[in-house]
Amino acid sequence: MRIPIDAADRLVMAAFRRAGYPADAARTIADQIVGCELRGVGFAGLSRALSLIERTTEPPRPERIRIVRETPVSALIDGGDQNGYLVAPFAVRTGIDKARAHGLAAIGANNTWYSGMYAHYLEMATRAGLVAMAAGSSAPRVAPHGASEGRFGTNPIAFAFPSDDQPIIFDAGTSVMMIAELVLADRLGKPLPAGMAFDAGGALTEDPVAALAGAVRVWGGHKGSGIALVVQLLGMMVGGGALPADYRDCGFFFLAVDPSLFGDAADFRSRVSAYAAAVRSARPERPDQPVRMPFDRSAAARARIEAAGWFEADDAIVARLAALAGEPVPAPLGL
Repeated sequence: MRIPIDAADRLVMAAFRRAGYPADAARTIADQIVGCELRGVGFAGLSRALSLIERTTEPPRPERIRIVRETPVSALIDGGDQNGYLVAPFAVRTGIDKARAHGLAAIGANNTWYSGMYAHYLEMATRAGLVAMAAGSSAPRVAPHGASEGRFGTNPIAFAFPSDDQPIIFDAGTSVMMIAELVLADRLGKPLPAGMAFDAGGALTEDPVAALAGAVRVWGGHKGSGIALVVQLLGMMVGGGALPADYRDCGFFFLAVDPSLFGDAADFRSRVSAYAAAVRSARPERPDQPVRMPFDRSAAARARIEAAGWFEADDAIVARLAALAGEPVPAPLGL
């Protein structure tokens, strides 16, 4: 269905409020959930809202998120076993404030759930003029290169650079599919692409339910496996579990640097813009597929969807979200 953006936002807010989240916490989560839909990443949007609400088995307590160790340029955050969509923004805001004051910041968070799309957080840092990196470990649902059972999380890693134009943000999971994609496939009754996942016994499967009980392949062969390992170790450094039994023991690491530590920040942003233009101007291998920079696709999708005022969502997902919110299903826009 074509769901209006404002209707989707109200529905997400209502669902999280009904699940017990305070208004400000629901607003924080909804901003990312709807923001993912605007970027054209539906598996991290309304479908993920369902997963977050379904696993909220006790009243949320955002006040449990607290700093337990701190220096002028670092902080360790105990997430209080709270939703990572609340813990990660707290960590990022802490890092931005410290980097603005002291030039750099390293922030870790543990005892938290998975945190969603890292580009959402790194865009916050670029608005503050900062270079940033984020990485996060999670439950072992990804098979290392050459293996058929999980030892890594999906372990996203992201980097961001401010510019005079749109920021350069590279955000990638280190698995061939994100767990949210498996969950969405299960909700919609669709098979997985061949060769992507293993069942609990190590056999290849296209069944998302079997894959959720098993593992997905690591992205990028042995190189991707190495990056996934690094992210898992970074998560462990900040107190995340080595092999978490579920998604409640993730590690989140955020690094922010003020480029003025190394020179004129305005000049750096200008040079980033010029370099991005040079990369985009490279002769394409296929004339109908111009070269893109990281974040180009997301930014273009967001601009297009915001201008239209609606996005495509699966009827079943919207209906389930409306049921959780205790609200009627929004009227779809006509063709």
